[in-house]
Amino acid sequence: MVILKLPEEIERLKTSNRIVAEILAELKDRVKPGVTTLELDELSEALSRKSRVVPAFKGYHGYPFALCTSVNGEVVHGMPSDRPLVSGDILSLDFGVIYKGYVGDAAITVPVGTVSDTAERLMKVTKEGLYCGIEQAIPGNRLGDISAAVQQHVEAAGFSVVRDYVGHGIGRNMHEDPQIPNYGVRGRGILLRPGMVFAIEPMVNEGNYEVKVLPNGWTVVTEDGKLSAHFEHSVAITENGPEILSQMQ
Repeated sequence: MVILKLPEEIERLKTSNRIVAEILAELKDRVKPGVTTLELDELSEALSRKSRVVPAFKGYHGYPFALCTSVNGEVVHGMPSDRPLVSGDILSLDFGVIYKGYVGDAAITVPVGTVSDTAERLMKVTKEGLYCGIEQAIPGNRLGDISAAVQQHVEAAGFSVVRDYVGHGIGRNMHEDPQIPNYGVRGRGILLRPGMVFAIEPMVNEGNYEVKVLPNGWTVVTEDGKLSAHFEHSVAITENGPEILSQMQ
C-alpha cells in the first residue's frame, strides 16, 4: 500500500533529507586518495550527532555502519573498511538519517583523485538518468514512466541498469511501497498522485547488469567486475511536479 504524505509530513521529510544532503556534501569534500571509508563512516556519525539526528542505516536489519561506501565494482551496500582510497577509484556514498520519525535517504558517486574517462562518463550518465526519472514524477503519470525514462537514458549511453535492486517509497520507514525499478514500460504501474514520496536511485553498471552478493551478506558487486555508479534523491510528488527533498538548498 502506497502511503500518501500530509503536508506536515513532507515538511519533516524535507528537513531529514536536507540534513542528509548537507552531510553528503561534507563527506564528498573529504574524499581523496589516502582516506579510508571507515574514516568517512566515523565522520558521518559525528555529523549526525552534531545535527541531532539518528543514522538510519546503522542497525537496519543488522547493518553495522552508518554509511554505505561502495568502491569501483561495488554496486550498493559496500561496507566501510580501513583500506585507503587511491586515485582512480570511484566511491558511492549512500546515507540516511531519521529526524522526528521521518527518514531522509540519498546517494552520490564521487571520483577519487583523477579517474578514467569511462568512470567520468558512467557517473555523468547515472546522474542524468536519475534526473530523467525525476522529471516523470508528476501527477497523472504512471510508475513505469519513471522507470522507463531512467532505462532509456542509461542504455542509450551504452551502460546497463541494475535490475535486482530498486528505488522505493520513503516516509516513516526507509523502505515503503512502491518498489521503483530503474527499467520498465511507459504507461504501466500505479498512477502517480500528490503526496507520494519516492527514493529514486539508479544503479548503473559499466558492463552488464548482473550482480552478486559477497560472503559478508551485504556488499553487492558487478558480476563482471566492471565499474558501477549510484545516485539517489528523495522526491515528493506535488500538484506542481516533483520536488527534490534531498537537494542542497
